Amino acid sequence: MKPLSLLIEILIILGVTIKTIKAEEHNKRQKERNVTTQVSVNEIKQYLSHILEQRTSSNVINKRENLLEKKKNQRKIRIKGIQNKDILKRSKNHLQKQAEKNFTDEGDQLFKMGIKVLQQSKSQKQKEEAYLLFAKAADMGNLKAMEKMADALLFGNFGVQNITAAIQLYESLAKEGSCKAQNALGFLSSYGIGMEYDQAKALIYYTFGSAGGNMMSQMILGYRYLSGINVLQNCEVALSYYKKVADYIADTFEKSEGVPVEKVSLGQLHLIGRKGLDQDYYKALHYFLKAAKAGSANAMAFIGKMYLEGNAAMPQNNATAFKYFSMAASKGNAIGLHGLGLLYFYGKGVPVNYVEALKYFQKAAEKGWPDAQFQLGFMYYSGSGIWKDYKLAFKYFYLASQSGQPLAIYYLAKMYATGTGVVRSCRTAVELYKGVCELGHWAEKFLTAYFAYKDGDIDSSLVQYALLAEMGYEVAQSNSAFILESKKANILEKEKMYPMALLLWNRAAIQGNVFARVKIGDYYYYGYGTKKDYQTAATHYSIAANKYHNAQAMFNLAYMYEHGLGITKDIHLARRLYDMAAQMSPDAHIPVLFAIMKLETTHLLRDILFFNQFTTRWNWLKLDNTIGPHWDLFVIGLIVPGLILLLRNHHG
Repeated sequence: MKPLSLLIEILIILGVTIKTIKAEEHNKRQKERNVTTQVSVNEIKQYLSHILEQRTSSNVINKRENLLEKKKNQRKIRIKGIQNKDILKRSKNHLQKQAEKNFTDEGDQLFKMGIKVLQQSKSQKQKEEAYLLFAKAADMGNLKAMEKMADALLFGNFGVQNITAAIQLYESLAKEGSCKAQNALGFLSSYGIGMEYDQAKALIYYTFGSAGGNMMSQMILGYRYLSGINVLQNCEVALSYYKKVADYIADTFEKSEGVPVEKVSLGQLHLIGRKGLDQDYYKALHYFLKAAKAGSANAMAFIGKMYLEGNAAMPQNNATAFKYFSMAASKGNAIGLHGLGLLYFYGKGVPVNYVEALKYFQKAAEKGWPDAQFQLGFMYYSGSGIWKDYKLAFKYFYLASQSGQPLAIYYLAKMYATGTGVVRSCRTAVELYKGVCELGHWAEKFLTAYFAYKDGDIDSSLVQYALLAEMGYEVAQSNSAFILESKKANILEKEKMYPMALLLWNRAAIQGNVFARVKIGDYYYYGYGTKKDYQTAATHYSIAANKYHNAQAMFNLAYMYEHGLGITKDIHLARRLYDMAAQMSPDAHIPVLFAIMKLETTHLLRDILFFNQFTTRWNWLKLDNTIGPHWDLFVIGLIVPGLILLLRNHHG
């Protein structure tokens, strides 16, 4: 197990936190805390006193063990030697195992207490208290607590990021078989963060992490096999990895089936805890009741939802849920109709009645409610109270998936993967499973990464975005690349930032990010992180312009056609692309105006000055030698001030 000495660095880092907590025990901060937090801190204090009692008991055991050793010679007189040794050995082993068990139980309880405090925490100080408990549990050899501490050091969860210390902990945990640690080491190796950049080693770590059940590793391997990143592209292998994660996520959604949020009201914000408001069932109920009295059908439906699920503000009550759903349904509310369908489908407060359930689901589905569309699809898919019809199941799953209903997307993926009711398509199944996998709890890192960036903690933000990027999130790939090219991060050498950013822009572009596609063109045009290559730059601009109709790409490509950079010079095509850029984006009007003026002026000068082949060549060379190869830019520089003067005189 992890020796005590390896945690010294962590405890030193936490020194400031510990002092802060001790100092605040003497001030009036307790008055500002809510009841939940007070209970949590009191529980910590009570448990710490319990630990002292356990340690006292452990001392008693040690004293007893010493007494047994002292009486060893006396017992030899009464008991035969070999028999005596066996008894003493068994007694000693028993006492040692009991002490170890107490020590392990102590670490487990500290870890559980830390989790509870962390879940209830509403301030940075409370989070620090939780991590203090994790540190103490880790000090006792608790593997889960050690994983928490390693993650905290890697991501800077409690304000101090120390990647070197995190790696030391991860390496120790990996030896103990921690799949979470193996995934982390794979991630760090894949970027060369604090470790040698080694994709082969990263792949080995991910493979072991996946075999141990780590879902992040499974997602990463799924994405790698889907895209052919350092492995041979293999859709079927990618499908097997993504399916494992999607099955788990779908199972959690099915277990927490309820009425989802449609239009966010003040009551809903308190119900789900969004936009800076803490989850507060009492306030949610207050606002819903107030709105329901005013006749809001949505509010009635959400009160029904709260009673159906049960929470701190109200006990679970199917009869009351039925009452409020009925009130909402009588007003034609889709959420209320769907709620009644659920009650009849699962037999909550009423007998199971698939006919009634089908009726209410159909009414809600006709109003465009995606959860009702999914339920209809599920009834036809599973044959619940109705004949199986995979074509209809597919139809309703597809309709619900268009609104992002996660279970509908999951079942569509399942149908494509097995060829049920539709022609089998591995690629489509993988893409759909990938979408479900990206709804996992790890997506919360987008929020923490954003706030870290906003607070100026660039390294912490980059590490979190980079991990999500490794898992295949296209937005995270773009965000990571953006941070890297700004060169504000300190966890990678400066010379590695542009090449890594180019790699990430490329991965995002493959997933359809047009901005990333234009960025790749820029990198090859200017030679950022790679050699200058106008031809490759033009290829990427062309993809962005032709496939995605991107105005910036059209403008850049027009400039390259105008000057013959990497492609054959074509003034007419350049002019057409400039016009198209202006049509695609209002923001492009001004730059396009100047670009076309420059192009037309240059063309006019050519017609005036170069009236024959000899004169043309001579004057062109003369302009190039006198003003420079970019003399056309000099000309536009003269035109712009003239335009400004004309506009001023016109308005004057």
